[in-house]
Amino acid sequence: MGRQIGLFRQRQRCLAKQFVKRPAAIRPIGLLLVLTGVVQGVGFRPFIHGLAHRFLLKGDILNNQEGVSIRLFGPRPHLRRFLVSLRTEAPPLARIDSLTIKSLSGPPPDNFRIIASLPGQGDTAVIPADIATCLDCRREMNDPHDRRYRYPFINCTNCGPRLTIVESLPYDRPATVMRDFPLCDDCLAEYHDPASRRFHAEAMACPVCGPRLTLLDAAGQLITGDAIIFAAKALAEGKIVALRGLGGFHLAVDAENVEAVARLRERKHRPDKPFAVMAADLDTAYIFCHLSAEEKALLTSPQAPIVLLRRRDKINLAGIAPSLVDVGLMLPSTPLHHLLLAEKNCPRLLVMTSGNRSGEPIAAANDEALSRLAAIADYFLVHNRDILTRLDDSVLRITAGRPRQIRRSRGFIPATLTVPWDLPPLIACGPGLKTTVCLAHGRRIHLSQHIGDLDNDAVFQLYQETISHHQRLWQIKPEIAVCDLHPDYASSRYAENLGLPVYKIQHHHAHAVAVMAEHGLAEESLAITLDGVGLGDDNSLWGGEILAVTPTDFRRLAHLSPLPLPGGDAASREIWRLGLAARFAMGDDLAKNVPPSLAAIDPYQREIVGQMLTTGFNCPPTTSAGRLFDAVASLLGIRQQISYEGQAAIELEALALAAMGDNWLAALPKPDAPEIVAMVQEKDCVEIDSPALIRSILRALRRGQPSRESLAAIALAFHLHLIAAFRRALALLRRQTSLNSVLLCGGCMQNRILLSGFTHCLCQDGFSVYSGERFPVHDGGIAIGQAIIGGLRHVHCHSHAGSGHERPAR
Repeated sequence: MGRQIGLFRQRQRCLAKQFVKRPAAIRPIGLLLVLTGVVQGVGFRPFIHGLAHRFLLKGDILNNQEGVSIRLFGPRPHLRRFLVSLRTEAPPLARIDSLTIKSLSGPPPDNFRIIASLPGQGDTAVIPADIATCLDCRREMNDPHDRRYRYPFINCTNCGPRLTIVESLPYDRPATVMRDFPLCDDCLAEYHDPASRRFHAEAMACPVCGPRLTLLDAAGQLITGDAIIFAAKALAEGKIVALRGLGGFHLAVDAENVEAVARLRERKHRPDKPFAVMAADLDTAYIFCHLSAEEKALLTSPQAPIVLLRRRDKINLAGIAPSLVDVGLMLPSTPLHHLLLAEKNCPRLLVMTSGNRSGEPIAAANDEALSRLAAIADYFLVHNRDILTRLDDSVLRITAGRPRQIRRSRGFIPATLTVPWDLPPLIACGPGLKTTVCLAHGRRIHLSQHIGDLDNDAVFQLYQETISHHQRLWQIKPEIAVCDLHPDYASSRYAENLGLPVYKIQHHHAHAVAVMAEHGLAEESLAITLDGVGLGDDNSLWGGEILAVTPTDFRRLAHLSPLPLPGGDAASREIWRLGLAARFAMGDDLAKNVPPSLAAIDPYQREIVGQMLTTGFNCPPTTSAGRLFDAVASLLGIRQQISYEGQAAIELEALALAAMGDNWLAALPKPDAPEIVAMVQEKDCVEIDSPALIRSILRALRRGQPSRESLAAIALAFHLHLIAAFRRALALLRRQTSLNSVLLCGGCMQNRILLSGFTHCLCQDGFSVYSGERFPVHDGGIAIGQAIIGGLRHVHCHSHAGSGHERPAR
């Protein structure tokens, strides 16, 4: 990114010199500047207006479908200073991706003005993301003498709603939901005043002309009085309050009230999955969690995401994140949050979880929330500003020294990625879980917000609504559709029903190419892809592979030993089946020496699964690393069933973290260490002996009644030996292929032990190592890879030999 900025500035200086290096002339000259990037909705036009007046330039500026167009007339020295200031003084939320400069002829206008936006064709304009309340607005909101005192919808050009209120481009007030709130005289004066922070701030309003807050009970009846004061008091009494925020509803409750949190879990049907919490400020956050400088910077950034933080040992937040050492914490992102948490009766820490029932999309409209959440919330804090794009809170974590996206949504969407390839107009339909969708054309890929798991009908409806809205927004009419190779995903069926040529992309190849695209890589690379289950091109279930990948092709070079899945999908929920499957894969007699962790499973059920394993009935094999983690969690007695995706693996990681010392990376086994599991070369593929990992775990368990400390040590050893096994395989494959770049991807790479361990040891070995940062490394980023692979195959009439998809399907 730094290199791209440097090249951009160098081009900019050269272009500027082209027009202004000659001695000043008395007669003004004209320039046309066309800029693309994040230049709408971030105070860019007021900024340009101010620069033009400072340097005595005439002309105009307008938003259009491509970005911003500026006409400038004035003496050459003034134009030179304008171009320098354009580069050095741009608004903090702006991002200039490209700048073209052309000569203009003709008489100059009488002044400099902002003119009405023009509709146009193309998809190069970038809508800014929704931004947390800025310090200036917070000061005004807390000033009793300000006319926006305690106004819960205060905003300016530097903060507030953007994507959530936009209906179409260009980004102007008539194209947003704010057209329903005509500006009062005072606001209109600010809107047209170049000296105002709200000059052309499209979402601006005040208590006289803007949106309003209302408090309702669960029956939808109006509660009179100060809504915020009442809501704070209700939260202090252990009540559950649904709040309508920027991108949808939150469910809030006192995070330190054990009974209230349990009641929320029961009503929401969410027995174990962690809740996010919101603290009023950094001082409160420090009470509950450890905070590094990098984590503090994330929390206080304009995006204000949820950040996964290590909670303090003496703080009891067991009901918030059961069995985990991390808690997802965020600071207020809207004026309403600030006002609520500032109330003297409000609890100091609030659960602030998505306003939905488990598995459903976040509620956005008031009527929808009252219908869907009436059985959960006691009160509803609502407003009358419509939400056009639903956005959950974004989730990040610092791993291996870098911020990593876990869920990319509010504050980071729209997520436009510029790539070095020209792609046809296309839609990449994404996976089946943690789904996002991509629209692409030319060199720009537009990734949607987090949508969810498409096996839920309401989520699938949201998926279709999101596609329609983004097609209107970006004005892209796809010529091809791209989807996962798995035919049973709802996204794959959606692609098939579009009536377009369909390109079906192998799951792990798409994971790897998404990382390549983020880091601007085009040359063939090695990729470790560790995740749940994805359909391989041999029609088997993959998930623990090393691939050699290019933007259009891949070769499978190594994989974990296959593990049977007794009962298919049932094994991913009842993971005791995988504990038995692991023992079976080692050749153990399942009726003898039953580990204590499996002894509590009904003997009859164990016998049935044992028969399935013996006969091979409904036991598809998989190389999935995620299912291997489940098997280990079962054998260690962490749990035998899960209530949310990835639960066992997350809790296994949490257990292993308890055994980590400050110098744990030094404990990573060397690739030639005798305890590292063996590898078998079969034809052109290496098999990593995963049953050997299980065997060492069972040996450790048989040494006596394990303590919590010894179980933690076993869990950590499993992680370290898995890293070492793949490290050894990569050393072998580098000699065979001469490839030196490694991509780390797949859902298991959210595990900080794996990602940090792989990054450390592979860099030591001289590899160039890349993983997801701006985009999720799990299925939430897979649509990016799909878009590139499918788009390039279409352009080059390229197909992956042996995939069974040499021609696009219809």
